Amino acid sequence: MSDETNETSEQQQPVDPTEGTTEGQTPEAAGPVPDEASPSSQAAGEDAPSAPPADEAPQADAEEPVAEEEPAEKPQAEAAEEAPAGEPQAEAAEEAPAAPPRREEPKKEDKKDVIPGANLEPIAIEPEGPELSAEERARLEAEEEEKARREAELAAAESESAVADRAPAKMESGARFLATGKRKSSIARVTLKPGDGKFSINGRELAEFFPRPLHQTIVKQPLTVSGYEGNVDVRVRVHGGGVSGQAGAIRHGIARALTEIDAELRGDLKRRGFLTRDARVKERRKAGFKKARKKPQFSKR
Repeated sequence: MSDETNETSEQQQPVDPTEGTTEGQTPEAAGPVPDEASPSSQAAGEDAPSAPPADEAPQADAEEPVAEEEPAEKPQAEAAEEAPAGEPQAEAAEEAPAAPPRREEPKKEDKKDVIPGANLEPIAIEPEGPELSAEERARLEAEEEEKARREAELAAAESESAVADRAPAKMESGARFLATGKRKSSIARVTLKPGDGKFSINGRELAEFFPRPLHQTIVKQPLTVSGYEGNVDVRVRVHGGGVSGQAGAIRHGIARALTEIDAELRGDLKRRGFLTRDARVKERRKAGFKKARKKPQFSKR
């Protein structure tokens, strides 16, 4: 009986896990040994699994494609495509407004480089010729007279083309028509009477008193326009002024005398300026001046 009780007591007595271990050892150390190789086994020559070398790294890691960097700003067309279908394209356009086209402003020329008047053409000033001799002066005067004669002929031709179509008025024999004409400082007293177109100016013929054809044409203008040339005799007494002034005074007097013969001629003669008193005269000299407006030369010192 004693032996059975001892066995049962031994079986029922708990086992101390620390029993049979030395100091400093933990229960884990006393447990089963892991599969890892101990240093003794490595020393015994057992080959342990080692990490693969760097050269034999997997190619997948080395050849991994690098992601391309996306541009910071996408075009407006791509932004419109990436916009969600529910939102209108106008909102997408508002988010990315299109930049307005830049205007190229014309380059302004530097004012310093532009020379004023560079585009103007120079004016050629002809030098004054040498003094003319007496023969050359006479030749030039003859050319001027010939030119004046041609102008007088042209003026006479134009006046003849404008002669009145109607016949001159009938005048009684012995009738006289008097008138006074003025021009500058010349005064002419004109007498018209029926005749065959003779001229008497201060007792001389027209060609003798006015050698130049221009003055002769000026005197005959009223008679040519009215159609009385060759139908009346003209007698004139004129004094004062020069040749040009006397010719103008005679024309003025003849025009006035023709209006006495036929009053209907007044409109035509007035329109041509034959009845208008030309008041243009030479301006008088002022005190302290050399001429009408010419002042004496000023000397500062």
